[in-house]
Amino acid sequence: MNSKPLTRLTLSAAIAATLMSGVAYAQQTPQTQPSPAPATTTPQQSPGAQQQANAKKATTLEQVVVTGTATFGGIKKIDASYSITSMTAQQIKEANPKSAADLLKASPGIYPESSGGQTGANIEVAGFPGGGDAPYATYQLNGIPLYPMSTLSFMENSSLFRLDDTIDRAEIVQGGPSVLYGNGQPGVTANFLLREGTDVPSGDIGFTYGSEGMERLDGFIGFKVADNWYGSIGGWWRRSDGVRDPQFPADNGGSLTATLTRDWDSGSLMFYARTLKDHNQFVTDTPILNPSQGNFSNYPGFSPLTGTFGSKADQYETIQTTPCFTAGCTPGGIPVNLAKGRGADIHILGANFDWDFGNGWSISDKLGFTGGEMNTVSFFSTGNNPTTLAGYIAGEETADKLPAGLTATATYTNNGAAADMNQNVTTQGLWYVHKVIQAISNEFHVSKELFDGNTLTFGNYTAVYNDHDTWYLGNNMLLQAQNNPNPIAVTLTNGTNTWDLSSPQGFVSGASTAVRERWNGFNTAFFLTDTWKYNDWTFDGGMRVERQKADGAIGNTTTGDLDANPYTLYNNGAQYFAPGQSYINYLKTAKSWTLGANYEFNPNMSAYIRVNQGIHFPGFDDLRGLPSTPVQKIKNYEIGFKYQSDWIYADLSAYRRLFYNVPYTITTDTGQQTFVYGSQSRGVNFTTTVKPIEHTSVTFSGDYMDGHYYRYIGCVTYTAQNGTTQCASINGMELQRQPKFQFRLTPAYELPTSWGSIKAWITYEYVGNRYGDLIQQQPLGNFYDLSFGVLANVGQHWSYSVQGTNLTNQIGITEGNARLFGFASSNGVILARSIEGREVNGQIKYSF
Repeated sequence: MNSKPLTRLTLSAAIAATLMSGVAYAQQTPQTQPSPAPATTTPQQSPGAQQQANAKKATTLEQVVVTGTATFGGIKKIDASYSITSMTAQQIKEANPKSAADLLKASPGIYPESSGGQTGANIEVAGFPGGGDAPYATYQLNGIPLYPMSTLSFMENSSLFRLDDTIDRAEIVQGGPSVLYGNGQPGVTANFLLREGTDVPSGDIGFTYGSEGMERLDGFIGFKVADNWYGSIGGWWRRSDGVRDPQFPADNGGSLTATLTRDWDSGSLMFYARTLKDHNQFVTDTPILNPSQGNFSNYPGFSPLTGTFGSKADQYETIQTTPCFTAGCTPGGIPVNLAKGRGADIHILGANFDWDFGNGWSISDKLGFTGGEMNTVSFFSTGNNPTTLAGYIAGEETADKLPAGLTATATYTNNGAAADMNQNVTTQGLWYVHKVIQAISNEFHVSKELFDGNTLTFGNYTAVYNDHDTWYLGNNMLLQAQNNPNPIAVTLTNGTNTWDLSSPQGFVSGASTAVRERWNGFNTAFFLTDTWKYNDWTFDGGMRVERQKADGAIGNTTTGDLDANPYTLYNNGAQYFAPGQSYINYLKTAKSWTLGANYEFNPNMSAYIRVNQGIHFPGFDDLRGLPSTPVQKIKNYEIGFKYQSDWIYADLSAYRRLFYNVPYTITTDTGQQTFVYGSQSRGVNFTTTVKPIEHTSVTFSGDYMDGHYYRYIGCVTYTAQNGTTQCASINGMELQRQPKFQFRLTPAYELPTSWGSIKAWITYEYVGNRYGDLIQQQPLGNFYDLSFGVLANVGQHWSYSVQGTNLTNQIGITEGNARLFGFASSNGVILARSIEGREVNGQIKYSF
């Protein structure tokens, strides 16, 4: 992908003033231009001034975008033969996204499940058979991927990124030419472009307070360092109790970003650095009443909107990990703190360089480095619905084949008080994942204008990256089935012997899965593209050949008793590391290509057609589950139409998508199952803004998608509601977790005043029916929610805003029980995850 625009000597002064893209270094699709005027007639503008000029065109088809283009300088929206959504810093602010993933719903056809918190979002792209994590979503900063693989277990791209005032704008591209550039993402690519310096110091400082006990400070300043040198620095700090308050900070951290830019008449050089340290509570499935399909309500003692299993009583724990072999010994362990959550401690460095040599030759290079830790300490649901404490103990006695007539003693671990045997309890796995990542990515383009309006570009993308993980999953803890629960410790005795059903901390199992893996990856891709502007037509096409090499070392494990004591039942069957390791080596080469044509009827209307074939290489976790995982192939056919006038803006597209060789691995009660399938889908994406009267606008955006699985041979076994073992084919089933229909409707009114202006808006969001599994046994229903915003600009410097989400506290199920295949509801209860409850925040900002 590409980043920052450049004022070119070969362009006329008028065109040079138009091609102002902003923060990251981009590339331009050449167009037939009038004869150039002398370069000295227009003073060179600072990078920040170019950004501000381009931002004024954000609501028009004249805005210059840089993502998905081959040569630097960018392309006007009206000439782009692909689906692209651009958002300025102010539009990002007004969208009030709950996370970096949540912002993607501004692009029609993207459904982010950001219900788990700031990190760990599932991001669904309409017609793409995802079903969890975000394999078809890539986040870029200044045109380079944050990490070459879009998804690893416990880390997808959005978790590496937070939104703040250092972002000038976002550009979100679905498919199209993205299959040629960067990591070749066939799904959605979100490129975030950094703000840069200005001739006169400018910036802002703001303070935000939220109803969930959130306090946040944001700031940014851009300035001139010396002649043609510009700098900027900005960042944020935030602390929040969270809508789901765990009795310790749910979100706690901050970020700092700096840029340094050097501009010449013929080129630009930019350096940037960004550090992020943020700890975030992560929430998975919770108990919810589900008396009938699509009907959900509060489970007694636990609100799906505000409830969490985090509490002061279970914040600090020690996970047993290492066996000892003397009876009565204490196994080795790892102390964990739930307040660390699923956070990020990441450092990002980058440099972008663009140069126009004249005579039609130009180059562009983007370099990015990402390194740090992406750890997880969080509760994960175990797949079993709550039951009474007495019922749970009885079930465990039977499962462990203990003598009859035992006396049970249950106490709360935080105060030693006797636990109520009739209360409902649940088991939650306290999972620990230590993840260290590093990545260096570089993309180089060289372009030559072959003849008037036609430019050929040759390029290379190379990424070297690694991932070193240590996991301890399982570690089930016995908790009250209520918000902010106490852990419960249980012992059983017959007067002679005592069995510890749980540890003194409340753990009823050790690690069920231990993973130690060291992965190294290398990808290199060469691509050749051609763009031809001929009268009102713009044609583009290209091919990419990519080679991926991945080498992994997986530590051996064994299962046994951690303390050589058969009476400590909670750690008798734990998995732990054994000497030695196994190795996985993967090497594949695959091709991508695209062809597109755009016709401009007039300066306000255009239509396009595009066909492309993308690929998706397996991730490290795919290879650990199935070393022979094939390369996915995705065929996409798309037509689109764009129109703008004084009263309407419309961007419509229709698509047909075919998938081959999609891997899927799930662990069910019958063991781990891995299979490969295909899918097919068709749909329509739309964004329309109408202005029926002065100062009033109504935006309607969304998508309709009809997608099904096919090309699967065999069946998948699972346990049905009646307890029998069934075998089902997924062929013909709807794509899991994706709504057939979703939309967002936003009426807005802006009132100019003598002291400034005031703008108010409200958004109605509807998400249609979905299924949580591949065989349509977990209906998730549909839901809606309301959000609002009011923004007052006072004078030239001050602004005041109030915004809120889910005003009516709607329960909206985003995922069912992800660790079950098939029917998940039992006795009217389901383990699932809902969107968060109501949150309102207000901000005061001073700009200069």
